[in-house]
Amino acid sequence: MPVQSLPLRDAPIQYRLLHQYLFLLKTHPVLTKSVTSAVLSALGNLLSQILEARKKSQSDAKAKEIDAAGAARFAIYGLFITGPLSHYFYQLMEIWMPTTDQYWLVKRLLLDRLVFAPGFLMIFYLVMNILEEKGCDDFIKKIKGSYWTALKMNWKVWTPFQFININFVPVEFRVLFANVIALFWYAYLATVRK
Repeated sequence: MPVQSLPLRDAPIQYRLLHQYLFLLKTHPVLTKSVTSAVLSALGNLLSQILEARKKSQSDAKAKEIDAAGAARFAIYGLFITGPLSHYFYQLMEIWMPTTDQYWLVKRLLLDRLVFAPGFLMIFYLVMNILEEKGCDDFIKKIKGSYWTALKMNWKVWTPFQFININFVPVEFRVLFANVIALFWYAYLATVRK
């Protein structure tokens, strides 16, 4: 009995969305990854704000309203930094350390964890400081106050996920995979930077 395919227009919405995402990923990879990063980064910030408000309401403290500007800053960061930078980093990693290279699994992980992660986190602090229109003194204070703590947490949280991501996830889906994990990571960063 032959199997008959449904036209895409008759498929469930999740299949149509996935098909559209894959099409955009193929035709406009950097833009698609950048927009995805923007949306998920903003959602991570909103998640942080919601969790913080819920914690305050449980302790009978007055919760702040949702800070749309904070979510917008995270969206800008995702759009202009996370999406493009991650796209090119993962592409270059494939060239610098192909799977035919001896110890490629370890080399990729070390490059990501010891070079990319510290630099990327520093860029995060710098860009957020600029977007918040804060001065150099505030940037130095935040770096001294929470950078090392955030980097250690990054190594703890991200290392297993990045091992899977950079070694087993197809290169075109690595930014999406990292963005899904980052949804919760940005919630943590938004909290620790305060």
